[in-house]
Amino acid sequence: MVVKLSKSQYGPTLRLAIISLVLCGLLFPLLVTGVAQVLLPSQANGSIVHLRGRPAGSILVAQNFNSSMFFHADWANSSASGVDPDITLQDAYSQIPRISSATGIPSDSIKQIVDENIERTLWFTGEPYVNVLNLNLILIQEYPAIYKSFS
Repeated sequence: MVVKLSKSQYGPTLRLAIISLVLCGLLFPLLVTGVAQVLLPSQANGSIVHLRGRPAGSILVAQNFNSSMFFHADWANSSASGVDPDITLQDAYSQIPRISSATGIPSDSIKQIVDENIERTLWFTGEPYVNVLNLNLILIQEYPAIYKSFS
């Protein structure tokens, strides 16, 4: 037995599918993108940080710093995704002697940079942490003679 479908049977379903595709697949994403670009342009574009007019990285994603002159993300304790841009205060403090030895910057000065850039998960409470990219950019900006090849 062969069943023939008439246009009146599949027409409404086809129209609903096309309307849903246009609304959900085109108009809604364009609306959300437009609103994000107007209200939160930095975040909508990836929270890119610039150093002397050039993109240096995203404040939201871990950067690959290999030099002993920089802070590194703590991969052993990092988030499940492995792209967490933040490290604990203890991890930051443990890296200060290495950075001081590699750069000649006094440990107290590096510790002060860390202490001035502490963030917390819940504004003023919660676990304290620091952003690796932010710390490294401050080092580059405050010690341009030491970091001249990175600026």
